Amino acid sequence: MLIESRTPGTPSTPGVTLRQWCADDLDELVRAYQDPVLRRWTSAPVTTAAEARRWLQGARRDWADGRRYTFAVLEEQADGARLVGNVVLKGVTPARPAPEVGYWTASWARGRGVAPRAVTALSRWAFDRFPEVARLDLLHQVDNMASCRVAQKCGFVFQETLPARPPFPLDGHRHTLDAG
Repeated sequence: MLIESRTPGTPSTPGVTLRQWCADDLDELVRAYQDPVLRRWTSAPVTTAAEARRWLQGARRDWADGRRYTFAVLEEQADGARLVGNVVLKGVTPARPAPEVGYWTASWARGRGVAPRAVTALSRWAFDRFPEVARLDLLHQVDNMASCRVAQKCGFVFQETLPARPPFPLDGHRHTLDAG
């Protein structure tokens, strides 16, 4: 499944494409997780090919059961599309008032607006795909200022500070985006 970003690209900031992760992404996934900044904000590090295979299998299982939708984020470059990040829609269940949006950006793609373009594309897809979803949540640890900026750029509004919960040791922010 491909999702084209609806954020128009420019010569300096091309659009992004979201697609399901596949086995061919294994090496780039391991490479992305070599970044200590990425590992700081994620709860399941991927440091070996075996861990990457389990991660990719989990992403496929989650798609199949319909609770979690994880996409590779690709950016078109002169020599073809390159993996630049990940976005995920978590907790798509009738019992949850708002599914959660999560993401990470590979170290080689940070500072170029990849995360806001990918989160915007995912949010639009989520509202189109699940018309019963009226709101999305974006959560991040309070000291993750980059995620606060991404939330703001994508139109998510700060709602509250949440108490710390494992695996994150500090309080968090909850931002929301309404469907309409």
